[in-house]
Amino acid sequence: MDTFWLYVLGVVIFVVGLAISIGLHEIGHLVPAKIFGVRVAQYMIGFGPTLFSKKVGETEYGVKAIPLGGYISMAGMFPPGDEPTESNNKVRRLFGKLVQDARQASDESMVDLDPSRAFYHLPVWKRIIIMVGGPFMNLVLAFVLFAVLVMGYGQPTSTTTVAGVTECITTDGVPQECGTDTVPAPGAAAGLLAGDTIVAINGAEVNDWTSGTDIIRDSAGQPLTVTVLRDGEEQNLTITPVAAQRPLYDAQGNPVLDGAGNPIIQEVGFVGIAPTTTMQTQPITAVFPMMGQNLSSVTHMILNLPQRMVDIGEAAFGDAERDPNGPIGVLGVGRVAGEVASTDLVAPDAKGATLIGILASLNIALFVFNMVPLLPLDGGHIAGALYEAARRQVAKWRKRPDPGPFDTAKLMPLTLLVIVLLGSMSALLLYADIFKPVRIFG
Repeated sequence: MDTFWLYVLGVVIFVVGLAISIGLHEIGHLVPAKIFGVRVAQYMIGFGPTLFSKKVGETEYGVKAIPLGGYISMAGMFPPGDEPTESNNKVRRLFGKLVQDARQASDESMVDLDPSRAFYHLPVWKRIIIMVGGPFMNLVLAFVLFAVLVMGYGQPTSTTTVAGVTECITTDGVPQECGTDTVPAPGAAAGLLAGDTIVAINGAEVNDWTSGTDIIRDSAGQPLTVTVLRDGEEQNLTITPVAAQRPLYDAQGNPVLDGAGNPIIQEVGFVGIAPTTTMQTQPITAVFPMMGQNLSSVTHMILNLPQRMVDIGEAAFGDAERDPNGPIGVLGVGRVAGEVASTDLVAPDAKGATLIGILASLNIALFVFNMVPLLPLDGGHIAGALYEAARRQVAKWRKRPDPGPFDTAKLMPLTLLVIVLLGSMSALLLYADIFKPVRIFG
């Protein structure tokens, strides 16, 4: 198969994976809504013109032309109310019209319907389950995909076999080309060779690379007896790690920062060796830290989204390079999937693993993004339900009448602002993905 068709295959795999992710997200809303008796008029994957649909019972199921999202239409998303649209204040009149239109759209599914089947009539906990159901499905799908990765393909794992030995370092332990201002690195000076397998250090058995490096890092300036297996025979080498200044990293591999935001530097032992790596399957428990790292990364990106979008703008309209770890639109992710599938720089097995990883990370992003407590996102409806519960509890404590459902329709002006901002960010990402795409292979 030539490069073009492999590229197309990668894009198709991504689009199908995206559609499945969206479809399962909406099923996460649909199933509990049906269980709790809410009337669902539509279940749609995509936006824009309807490509095809079929009505089953009271629900129309279909696919639309633009696969950038999906929705289910539930009856009574907003409680009844009246908004004055006659006012001398143009802004208030516009906002009143927005609220009225939102409520009218919600009421269209209520015709000839028992009001108890309206979404707003449900207890708060049921509404939260319905709205959490969508993001939760993305989280479950991400877990399944990551499980396929770690249990099927495996993860790169460092072995105790040396892949390379640094020849020379500076006096403060920085690897450098050999010259007049360098000294032999401790590993090279002791006669350590690529292909040696570290068996023990000071008589303590070394079963994995981390346990060996931990001893080395804690032994700056102290001679170590390193037992290696070379050509089937064990040999003892004496290696004295030099003291080197290195950043402190956390368990996820991120640099630890001080109060001023600067990396914390620590003194560690250094000998100048690197391990070989192999793909080793992992137990299912390895999925949790992988998901935790992805959740942390996406959350951090969203919390810093304004600055990230400024960086995107500077890259799109200037000479700056796109950050491969920064925000990327659907078009950009599809392009990356195509490049992964068509490149000769990635082994066939690794291509499959990379595409699965892309879809898993996409579902993590969908989960985190939809949990943002702003309408029209799922998190906005969850926040509204929680506010309603808190308001009712306060009224109960104060022995006041039940204030009733919280009218999220009155937040439509803010919702419109969020939609405009999301649309603007999507447009900027689309432009950047077209004219300044992320390059993962140079």
